[in-house]
Amino acid sequence: MNGSTPALVLIDMQVAFFASGPLESRTNALVEQCNALQRWAFEQEMPVIRVRTEHLPDRSTWTLSMLEDDQGFLIAGDDDAQLVDGLAVDGGTEVVKTRDSAFHHTGFSDLLRERDVDLLVLSGVSTHTCVAATAGDAYAHNLHVVFAEDAIASHRPELHRPTLEVMCEEFRFRSLSTAEITDGSGPDLTARPV
Repeated sequence: MNGSTPALVLIDMQVAFFASGPLESRTNALVEQCNALQRWAFEQEMPVIRVRTEHLPDRSTWTLSMLEDDQGFLIAGDDDAQLVDGLAVDGGTEVVKTRDSAFHHTGFSDLLRERDVDLLVLSGVSTHTCVAATAGDAYAHNLHVVFAEDAIASHRPELHRPTLEVMCEEFRFRSLSTAEITDGSGPDLTARPV
């Protein structure tokens, strides 16, 4: 991989996001793609990081919209805050966040730095929120990003493709299918678009 040190990052593959709405029908397909990526990453001996959102019931970690609506979401210990059924969970590292970006007030950046990671392969939900926020912050940390485009989805499907396109155009990220990433049929993972 041209000397790069990639890490696979799975974002918010949690019960609450798949319980209803557009993501419900995508659950099995996304879990299958994320599991394929995990198998590949472990074979490549690269870090696998599962990021999930979790809040405290006392409101101390709630987002602005949660506070304004007086409605908690993804409360620690609740069933809907758990990882979705079928997602492989053996091995890897977990990072718990309270905001859209995996970098915001977590040990995520330190974890990447300790492992000399300079390229993130992103998967999970939701494209235009947590995936995009994490990708944008990755760029701010001088990290390259490859989106596993069929292992990412949005609860607003109409925003999926435009979000990936804008991120790739603005930040020179790559967007590849899981197959292109895992079987090597796509371009070099570390190649930068021109």
